[in-house]
Amino acid sequence: MLGKLIDRPVTVTMAMLAVVVLGLVSIRLMPVSLIPDVDIPQLSVQVVSSDHSAREMDQAILNPLRQQLIQINGLEDIVSEARDGSGTLRLSFSPGAKMDYLFIEANEKIDRAMPSLPDIRRPKVMKASATDIPAFFVNVKGGDFSATSRFVREVIVKRFEQLPQIAMVDVSGLEEDEIVIIPDEAALRQLNLTMDYVEQVVKASDVRLGSLVIRDGEYCYNVRFDSRSTSAEDIGAIWFESNGRLLQVKDVAEVRLHPARKDGIVRSDGDEAVCMALVKQSDARMSELRKAMSALMDQFRIDYPQLEFTVTRDQTRLLEYSINSLLKNILVAILLSCIVIVFFMRDFRSPLLVTLSIPVSLVFAMLCFNLIGMSINIISLSGLLLGVGMMTDNTVVLVDNITGRWIRSGNLRESVIKGTTEVLGPMLSSVLTTCVVFLPLVFMGGVAGFLFRDQAMSVSIVLLTSYVVTVVVIPVFYYWWFKGKDSYVPNRLLSKVDPMPALLRWDDSWMRKFLSARWFSWTLLAFAVVLAVTCFVLMPKERFPQLTQTDTILSVDWNEHLSLESNIARVEALEQAVSESSDQVTSLVGSQQFILSHSGEQGADEASIYVSCADAAGLESAKETMLQTIRSCWPDAAASFRQSGNVFDLVFGGDEAVLTARLRPVSGGEVPVSSLRSLISSVREALPDVQIKDPLVRTNVMFVADPELMTLYGVSSRMLADLLSNALAGNRLFDIVQGPRSVPVVMGTESGDLSTILSETLLEITDKDGTVRTMPVSSLMRQTFVEDFKTRVAGIDGGCYPLDLDVPVKAVPRTMDIVRDVVRKDGSFDVSFTGSWFSGRKLAGHMVWVLLAAVALLYLILASQFESLIQPLVILSEVIIDIAASLLALMAMGISINVMSLIGLIVVTGIVVNDSILKIDTINRLRKEGIPLYESVLEASSRRIKAILMTSLTTILAVCPFLTRGSMGADLQYPMSIVIIVGMAVGTLVSLFVVPAIYYSIYNGRED
Repeated sequence: MLGKLIDRPVTVTMAMLAVVVLGLVSIRLMPVSLIPDVDIPQLSVQVVSSDHSAREMDQAILNPLRQQLIQINGLEDIVSEARDGSGTLRLSFSPGAKMDYLFIEANEKIDRAMPSLPDIRRPKVMKASATDIPAFFVNVKGGDFSATSRFVREVIVKRFEQLPQIAMVDVSGLEEDEIVIIPDEAALRQLNLTMDYVEQVVKASDVRLGSLVIRDGEYCYNVRFDSRSTSAEDIGAIWFESNGRLLQVKDVAEVRLHPARKDGIVRSDGDEAVCMALVKQSDARMSELRKAMSALMDQFRIDYPQLEFTVTRDQTRLLEYSINSLLKNILVAILLSCIVIVFFMRDFRSPLLVTLSIPVSLVFAMLCFNLIGMSINIISLSGLLLGVGMMTDNTVVLVDNITGRWIRSGNLRESVIKGTTEVLGPMLSSVLTTCVVFLPLVFMGGVAGFLFRDQAMSVSIVLLTSYVVTVVVIPVFYYWWFKGKDSYVPNRLLSKVDPMPALLRWDDSWMRKFLSARWFSWTLLAFAVVLAVTCFVLMPKERFPQLTQTDTILSVDWNEHLSLESNIARVEALEQAVSESSDQVTSLVGSQQFILSHSGEQGADEASIYVSCADAAGLESAKETMLQTIRSCWPDAAASFRQSGNVFDLVFGGDEAVLTARLRPVSGGEVPVSSLRSLISSVREALPDVQIKDPLVRTNVMFVADPELMTLYGVSSRMLADLLSNALAGNRLFDIVQGPRSVPVVMGTESGDLSTILSETLLEITDKDGTVRTMPVSSLMRQTFVEDFKTRVAGIDGGCYPLDLDVPVKAVPRTMDIVRDVVRKDGSFDVSFTGSWFSGRKLAGHMVWVLLAAVALLYLILASQFESLIQPLVILSEVIIDIAASLLALMAMGISINVMSLIGLIVVTGIVVNDSILKIDTINRLRKEGIPLYESVLEASSRRIKAILMTSLTTILAVCPFLTRGSMGADLQYPMSIVIIVGMAVGTLVSLFVVPAIYYSIYNGRED
């Protein structure tokens, strides 16, 4: 077969070009996204009811919902969080759950619970998906804000939604309008009318009947009756009759349109703004979205020069880094591989084969990606980055073997055919051993398994396509390019620099030393086992490495009853404090209007401030400045920083505390504030080095109606509630639809402070003799103070208090023991623990099982290749030494065991054995030719040293560009790069000397 192929170079070239063309077309067709489209096994239920406090929200709404939702099949955990006016339930399911069906079931459970709930809007159920992460945030400000808000809602949002790459535009900071009817109390008393009567008149006018059909002989007419009001003028012009007089609403009340009361605003660089979160279509290409966004933003700046558009939190930066890294790595891999081959082969034609194989293999891999439905994303690109460093190995081994045969035999055609056939098996075995270590990733559980499945597939596809290109294309082009030469002749210039004689002498000398001191190899292996276990036990474990951040979000709970204006004033002071050290500041003050949960939940007296700086040092300075400002000006405030929501944090829950102690009362009832304070004080004394926050509580002012006085004066609870609702402008009559929005119509009076409202709101009372007199509402009410939690949390086992403990990863076990001891002595609470420490250890445990499964599969493949049960163990002994060296390097550099470092270990496990496979295979072939064992080991070492050094150097040098740090993408690749470089460097020496020594010690004295 190969003999026929090398005689038809044009046919092979045309077939290769056909594959390249199809691959390029596939690249154009493939979707480009941040991460694979996976369903995160979580649901969230959002409840909004401004009339309910946190306690009422928990007891009257969230608890019944929790009892219904807890019955869903496959539910692993449920946590509810109640605040004043809103509540959230977060449901977690087992990995791989059918989220579409669970979404439907959750809605059914809510429908069943609705009759038992107060009169509230139906709770919203939302699925968590990686594709729901906003790709961009866009702030708009400038001009009159009321007009800007209306313009953004009616024009800008629609223009963004017209982009085919945009799935949704989530908006916050819009200014809403409402129509307020303020009765003229003097006019009402003069006409002997009440506010209830005016309310009934306005409500009665909002009538719409269906179409009426009137028959007139052979004709039918549709008559439509619609008396709905569409503006403030329409409401003011409503007619009614009183004591024989025709009046209009505007005669007894003022009707006006004005901005509704705000619960929160958005600020961008010191000015009020509208914030839009742009969510990408799942199948859209990120590059096309960026181009479309840039073009549309440029057009906006031309069309609307009075408005300022600012793009923040660009999630495409990580994808852009991965694509740029891939292109850079390809160029670096080609360049360094060529330098290595030129140095060892002393020829300028051989490097051209490597230059040819890498891009052809990548394009071929893209064709396979498209055929199996994979997308271009961060995970698949990281697999390609790994593959680029490994795909040159096959080409180097094949070219070296063909050249060596040609030098020994002098026949080019025979050397190409036999040289290729000789290494077909070992190269395939090397590819399979590398692919098989990634195979267990496909079966890894959890969201991590779904995500890194793309990485396993991409590495395997790249290596397999590289193998096909190497065995089909490279021999043909090698024969074609060298066909006119009688023998292999190195370049005259390069032949003067020949490193091989010195390398061969060095290799022979050290090989003889290792063969004579075989005890050293066994001692090194035993020491590596102990070292690997020790390092793994002692090293901290987390999900992802520490990432360099240039932006952050400050979350502040002022822990006071603040008006929105006071909240804004404090946020403005923080913005001014960091104005010089920051590039962009976006503040979400108070409650927000976002539909999706990407920005978290916050109350009216809370704020979150997004700060972006030029570099990490500037960000640290800004963070310290804001913390110092808060501590000095508002010491009771609770402030914390969280990452700005990169894709990995949002998918893997990066905002989770390292350790959270869930404190539950032993009695099973509510968490008492005083007892909790006492317990937290004891925990703080036991952990003096840990910053522990006081529980967030608020003292609520409660006005309680006096039932005795209400009975005495004949005042019903409904009458008092309606009067107060009107006084506080909270009596919503109906909504007026104006285009795409609805404007509420409310009945109210002039606003003021609470004491003024209660004293000036008059209640008409009729005495027994028929005398009508008025009295202030305040005379029927008494004032009390109630202390309660700002946020109430409950889980499957009922109410609890989550105490976050920010401790180093190494100190977590000791911290848990101390907290357990304090809680046991207190006797009033039980404690359980959650946090990222547990999830990190669980993920590390999964990766260790993946590594063990990979080693087991390696053994099966090697046993079948060598037809031996012992030789695979000899080869795999290298893995133990390399893993121990890699873990020691990570430990010395202060790097934790995380997903990326463990993936590096898996990669090393697959590629370091390739050199040993070639070495053992060569020794076996020489022994079959009748050469004694000792001479076979020495001869194999001299024959394979060039190929081993070239493949190791090309892999190591291809990974070297990832040793830089300072950006999120570079920080992700850094631990994996360290592991690969250290593992390959140590593995090369082990393959050269330790593995042959162990092989010799086992087979010395045995019959062949």
